[in-house]
Amino acid sequence: MSPVKVISQQPPGGRCGLYTRYAEAIEAVTGWPHSVVHSETRDAHGEGFPSLAIRDVALQPEDAFILTPEEIRIHLAGLGVAPGTLNALMVRLQAIHDDFMRPLSG
Repeated sequence: MSPVKVISQQPPGGRCGLYTRYAEAIEAVTGWPHSVVHSETRDAHGEGFPSLAIRDVALQPEDAFILTPEEIRIHLAGLGVAPGTLNALMVRLQAIHDDFMRPLSG
């Protein structure tokens, strides 16, 4: 199994697309491959969509709605990812997050 897994509906919606973009950025920076699993089960941040799991842990957003780059950084730091790698990843994740949030704030 891939170290980074997205559980998505088909076709992907907002958070499913966001988490897929996060996973692609994580793969690009860490080299950890990602997979996208399509599900018909809605179980946000669990065993259904939308979910982002890293090393078999489904990440839980503090606001119970959307994962932030900082929440991903904290999880990866706990896994021992080097600070330089985390800094490079945060730039990518923040740009993805800002792009996702832009239509919501305008």
